[in-house]
Amino acid sequence: MGVENSAKEGDPGTIFFFREGAAVFWNVKDKTMKHVMQVLEKHEVQPYETALVHWENEELNYIKTEGQSKLHRGEIRLNSELDVDDAILEKFAFSNALCLSVKLAIWEASLDQFVESIQSIPEALKTGRKVKLSHEEVMQKMGELFALRHRINLSSDFLITPDFYWDRENLEELYDKTCRFLSITRRVKVMNEKLQHCMELTDLMRNHLTEKRALRLEWMIVILITIEVMFELGRVFL
Repeated sequence: MGVENSAKEGDPGTIFFFREGAAVFWNVKDKTMKHVMQVLEKHEVQPYETALVHWENEELNYIKTEGQSKLHRGEIRLNSELDVDDAILEKFAFSNALCLSVKLAIWEASLDQFVESIQSIPEALKTGRKVKLSHEEVMQKMGELFALRHRINLSSDFLITPDFYWDRENLEELYDKTCRFLSITRRVKVMNEKLQHCMELTDLMRNHLTEKRALRLEWMIVILITIEVMFELGRVFL
């Protein structure tokens, strides 16, 4: 999407919207940016917390220069000789990587909140204290973890290069290099390790609660049998 009033002269303002729920602004005035965000808020579906949205963002400087476009020491350098269409495609490649980084940051924050919600469980198990989670709550948390892992590994482009770049090698190089700069692959690996740890912990909790439930049922059966025996004995001797 083009913007009429750019922040700086010499390069048209551009906005990219992604289905992941991210927007990337190039050379756009702060006033315009805030207005666009306000418009987008009216069409949100399952929005994240406002504070989280404002906190999790990426910002890279860019300049126009001679020579091939590239990412150099955290600065985007765009070829000043490109025509408008090619320039937009290259901006899209950089923006695509930035979008993934922000989306991943949102999920990292969500996982951190989840970890915080269960951090008392290991210590409770260690000291033999009662864990204040029901079987239904444990199953709900396992569902949250499965959903998050599914979104990261199956419903996103974190682990594979999008089909869009298969026949556009120059754009793929810009996209891949920006992803490496933003540590996308490493962050996904760390998230999966955290998810695996959380899955093991919640699975342990589920087994623990299942065993407690089974033990309680066994005792109920024993008590019922004892009562039945007492009734039979009473009927025989009375």
